[in-house]
Amino acid sequence: MPRRRGSLPPLVCTLAALSLPLLLAAEPRAKSCSEVRRLYAAKGFSQSEAPSHEISGDHLKVCSQAYTCCTQEMEERYSQLSKHDFRNAVVELSNHLQTMFSSRYKKFDEFFKELLENAEKSLNDMFVRTYGRLYMQNSELFKDLFVELKRYYVGGNVNLEEMLNDFWARLLERMFRLVNPQYHFTDEYLECVSKYTEQLKPFGDVPRKLKLQVTRAFVAARTFAQGLAVARDVVSKVSAVNPTPQGTQALLKMMYCPHCRGLISVKPCYNYCFNVMRGCLANQGDLDAEWNIFMGSMLLVAERLEGPFNIESVMDPIDVKISDAIMNMQENSMQVSQKVFQGCGQPKTLAQGRTARSVSEGGFSARFRPYNPEERPTTAAGTSLDRLVTDVKEKLKQAKKFWSSLPGNICSDEKISVGTGNENECWNGSAKSRYDFAVTGNGLASQVNNPEVEVDITKPDMVIRRQIMVLRVMTNKLKNAYSGNDVDFIDVSEESSGEESGSGCEFQQCSTEFEFNATEVTGNSNKSDKKVNVSAAPSSGLSQAALFLSILVLAMQRQWR
Repeated sequence: MPRRRGSLPPLVCTLAALSLPLLLAAEPRAKSCSEVRRLYAAKGFSQSEAPSHEISGDHLKVCSQAYTCCTQEMEERYSQLSKHDFRNAVVELSNHLQTMFSSRYKKFDEFFKELLENAEKSLNDMFVRTYGRLYMQNSELFKDLFVELKRYYVGGNVNLEEMLNDFWARLLERMFRLVNPQYHFTDEYLECVSKYTEQLKPFGDVPRKLKLQVTRAFVAARTFAQGLAVARDVVSKVSAVNPTPQGTQALLKMMYCPHCRGLISVKPCYNYCFNVMRGCLANQGDLDAEWNIFMGSMLLVAERLEGPFNIESVMDPIDVKISDAIMNMQENSMQVSQKVFQGCGQPKTLAQGRTARSVSEGGFSARFRPYNPEERPTTAAGTSLDRLVTDVKEKLKQAKKFWSSLPGNICSDEKISVGTGNENECWNGSAKSRYDFAVTGNGLASQVNNPEVEVDITKPDMVIRRQIMVLRVMTNKLKNAYSGNDVDFIDVSEESSGEESGSGCEFQQCSTEFEFNATEVTGNSNKSDKKVNVSAAPSSGLSQAALFLSILVLAMQRQWR
């Protein structure tokens, strides 16, 4: 029978009928994006922006361009969200550390200031009871002592050794008048008397011991408190991270690109997260070494505060120590007076009536009454230095290696939690599979081979570099304080408060970040200048011109105060 033109053979029709279901099954069906839409809305975005089923991903810039549940607008929103989540994770972890340093600084500062207030009140109460009107007539001398001690602690330009020497010289002048009421002393004569303070030791060994104790204790206390404030400020500035564009892309790829693939429950692989965080926090990693040295120096000074440089054990009995010095002067007044008369000349005797009137007005009874110690003042700030130091030492130990541990701590954060189970069941940046790259090291230089974040190691973050220098300077001051050497005060409030780390800049453009306070350049030059002793000038062979310049410098320094 002839075949009709245009008709298909029966066998072909049969094969076509059998193949049709297979062809239909092979055609991909668009997956639902309902769960992605739900989570997207839970983030605060409009659900209508998310497609109901997968669409082509040709429009995506960072996430996979295969079939996706993300529009271009969703990818942009996820990019901002990943940046926000990262910054919040850094801030939340850093806030705990910053709050610790801030609270401890306030507690130490409150304690030191109240300790000074208590010591001054105790001395005033004791001397009023012991010396009565005689003390009240000369109380400004002791008040000035505490004014200068307070001024030193809060950062004033005070040379402790010079200030204490001046206190004892002034006290000797007052005492010398009182133990020799029958003589008239001119200001020039009393100035001569003060020059014999060191030689005669009218107050025994109290001035030398007290000067050593006060200087070491105040230097350690002030420097330690400032170290706590510096730590607080460094954490504040360094934790304000602004990721680079490359860092932001890496964060998006790790945190929200899985959503675009519909893998909403799959967490980033741990090593993958580590590499992303090491790249985004490369500059913070460079802070770690100097930070650890700084923490170690703080611990050393803390030990000094517990031991020989304990400001509480120095200031608490300072009234008794000064009283002992006065008693010593009283007991040796005749020998002291004779040596002064030999060196400064015999003073003029007052008329008989004036002598009696002088003794009566001064209320001097030939000897001061001995002091019987009573109950000490209440502990400052409701605590003790030992308790404060014990507490803060533990916190300082915990704060070590904070910056090198930060990437791992962020990966463990609930907002950026990583897959901790099957290594093949986590997000590796492109699929739900094993992550095969090794973890890069800490710091900027180590990121040259980071497989996840492109980091320009030639452009260090200058905010971080400045804070490294701040830590270095403060560490040097702590080391000096540990050795008992006086150090200049840096006003940390002068630091810029609006700095933010992240993007980095050219060294030439950012070099001004390395400017220091003038005190850093001058070092201890003020202290050495102030040690010039006019009375010792002739014996040192200085010319008259040099002597005149020294006097002029001293006079100008006193005016600048």
